[in-house]
Amino acid sequence: GGTKVGTLFGEAVVITNPSILRNMFPLIKQHGALLAKGRLLGLQFLTLFENNLYNEISCHAVELAIKLRHIFNENGYNSAVNSNTNQQFFILPNTLIDRLKENVSFELWGPRGETHSTVRFVVSWATSERDIDELKIILEQCK
Repeated sequence: GGTKVGTLFGEAVVITNPSILRNMFPLIKQHGALLAKGRLLGLQFLTLFENNLYNEISCHAVELAIKLRHIFNENGYNSAVNSNTNQQFFILPNTLIDRLKENVSFELWGPRGETHSTVRFVVSWATSERDIDELKIILEQCK
């Protein structure tokens, strides 16, 4: 994914098995996933894949996302999925979701019974340690 590392748009697929390349581009075109602006997309990822830059920037987002997961778990809220990525999913009471919406940006993924729902938090290159610490304070105030 590109957004966690600050790209304008796009995703990159790294194919390590050359034998599947023959069918890859027709398949991508048939499903409308090939962009006309491929040069800009390619330049973004070419730059990011040099000197391990993509991994360095991604590590920041993933580390903060793991910290976010620990904060929710320590406050008694379960993860919906055990994710080791910059995306974290939680099962939260709908009452908490309503209160968090006032100050925090996240996505509602759907109901989980009558009183709870699954939500997704996404951490990116632009997320700061302070952002996560402020969310911790907000979460503790909502208890």
